[in-house]
Amino acid sequence: MKPGTFTQLYIQLVFSPKNRERLLVEKIRPRIFEYMSGIITNLGHKSIIINGVADHVHLFLGLNPKISISETVKEVKRSSTIFITNQKFFPGKFEWQEGYGGFSYGRSQIERVYEYIKNQERHHQKQTFKMEYMEFLNKYEIDFEEQYLFEFFE
Repeated sequence: MKPGTFTQLYIQLVFSPKNRERLLVEKIRPRIFEYMSGIITNLGHKSIIINGVADHVHLFLGLNPKISISETVKEVKRSSTIFITNQKFFPGKFEWQEGYGGFSYGRSQIERVYEYIKNQERHHQKQTFKMEYMEFLNKYEIDFEEQYLFEFFE
């Protein structure tokens, strides 16, 4: 980074296994999320919290501005796919679904976002991933076309 450059960027990323399969069972999630946290740290970001449920994951990080969000997601998906496949958590090859959601926050929102991600299990007893994702898109006024959304099999 150049002298005189100061940033404070907080990003929440959301994505899902291919075909929204419910593969991220509770037993293996901690190992996968810990591995993802290491990837984020190795990219020079600050891993704040990673959590999710069987059909999707939320990553909350302090962004290193030297690495784009899309490159970050690409590397997290690539490296975690290799890890998950090598650990033989599932028969065959694991894959993430194409695409992701990315949402930015200010410092004053860190605690609220942290608590939201921490409580994913409880949250999804009341709301599906599709409902949650659509709520994010609408709340942040993100223009989208239905054909380009995740494949929601609900």
